[in-house]
Amino acid sequence: MTPREIVLCAVQAIFADFDPAKAEALLAPDYIQHNVGVPTGAAPIIGFIPALKESGIKCTIHRVIAEGDLVVLHVTYENAQAFGGDTLVAFDVFRVENGKVAEHWDNLQPRVTQTASGHGMTDGATEICDLDKTISNKALIQGFVREVLQGHAPERVTDYISLTTYTQHNPLVADGLAGLGAAMQAFADAGQAMTYARTPLVVAEGNFVFTASEGKLGDVPTAFFDLFRIEDGKIVEHWDTLSTIPDEMPHANGKF
Repeated sequence: MTPREIVLCAVQAIFADFDPAKAEALLAPDYIQHNVGVPTGAAPIIGFIPALKESGIKCTIHRVIAEGDLVVLHVTYENAQAFGGDTLVAFDVFRVENGKVAEHWDNLQPRVTQTASGHGMTDGATEICDLDKTISNKALIQGFVREVLQGHAPERVTDYISLTTYTQHNPLVADGLAGLGAAMQAFADAGQAMTYARTPLVVAEGNFVFTASEGKLGDVPTAFFDLFRIEDGKIVEHWDTLSTIPDEMPHANGKF
């Protein structure tokens, strides 16, 4: 199986079939966990499956982006009290090694239905295309992160974001470049400026590029997981989740 197929089978085993034996066959015993509330290793996940079944949790996958041994899922978890909320939007990132899921990162955020743009947090384009542009699109987003999000050359934002079509799924940001600028100014005025310090994960497939970044929201350590859709060399659509990075976790692996 490909890494994409292995990850999808593992998620099916855990969140749909609730099958501990099937999950155990797909998870590496020394599974490295970066979720801020779950201990590391495969055993805690496998042991938690009966409780997940009892909770009535439902996992809906909206997008799958895969590059090499990394697979990104854009998902909604319903009845997700076990994860800290009723309905959560998440990005789950998995690394596959030797035919098994070996490492996991995620970022979960409560779903917001009343948004500044009128779009939902997970709707929008899903089709992967332009596979021949994967490398150039990945380089585009790496440049955007470095120059705009990390602040090395923010004035170059129009080199990256389309001036005609920019569909925004962040619940607090309106569509268009003007909407983004207004939101960033409002965050800064409220003492909640977003600062990106480093981006350890970048996964690209065709017209979609995902990034996972560490930074701050105001003074609070924060993880920013972003998904961008590129068309004709410009960013035309954006989804994200953000969450606080706690001081203490049930493992020594860190958020990233």
